[in-house]
Amino acid sequence: MLKLQGVSKVFKVGTFGGRTATAVDEVSFEIGRGEVVSLIGESGSGKSTIGKMVLRLIPATAGSITFDGADITKLNRREYYRKVQGVFQDPFSSYNPIFKADRIFSMIKEVYFPGESAQAWREKVAAALQDVRLDPAAVLNKFPHQLSGGQLQRLLIARALLLDIGFLVADEITSMLDASTRIDVLNLLADLKQRGLGVLFITHDLALGNYISERTVVLYQGRIVEYGPTEKVFEAPEHAYTRKLLASVPQLHRKWEGV
Repeated sequence: MLKLQGVSKVFKVGTFGGRTATAVDEVSFEIGRGEVVSLIGESGSGKSTIGKMVLRLIPATAGSITFDGADITKLNRREYYRKVQGVFQDPFSSYNPIFKADRIFSMIKEVYFPGESAQAWREKVAAALQDVRLDPAAVLNKFPHQLSGGQLQRLLIARALLLDIGFLVADEITSMLDASTRIDVLNLLADLKQRGLGVLFITHDLALGNYISERTVVLYQGRIVEYGPTEKVFEAPEHAYTRKLLASVPQLHRKWEGV
């Protein structure tokens, strides 16, 4: 469904852009329909830059990104976003605090469903909210500050479902959620995967990547250092950086040695 081939991103930095910094360096991987692939790495490794390139928020410097075999830069932007959407780390940043949270749905209607009747649209929104385990009566007509981060995050996923998308970029979508809500969102992604949704799950949390994905990509300084089935990557890592990451995961069955 989605394929990255030799993708690089170089930014101009310094005074007047006199120097360059390579954020992503010849990255190649692919994601199939109904598959979750975790993109794992520390802060600054290039994870979110890859997500932004997939979402066409920034252009790639080199290489190609294709969706269903077509170069995404050649696709109509409006139609591309009908199939590919992103949900980001901070749900509050996606809402205008002076408007009620469900304005995100009315904006979708204006652009993609202008001819839909008011009644049909209400039913469609209610169905999408129920799909993400939200009670329409509890969340509609509320301002963002009246809802929790988990509710706002699920509203964004419901917004994507209204477009009947095929692919989701989930960029650190659980990092601002409490533990119980985090599992709810992960289980929701697992349910959507069963319906054929492809997901790029960007995270710095190895445990979450192991929980949800079939394959894992490990990034270090913009390069892929490990790529394969999640079980293999976690149980028999080949690269020293991956082994270091796994060694840093807290072990709940024993106390920290400094205690």
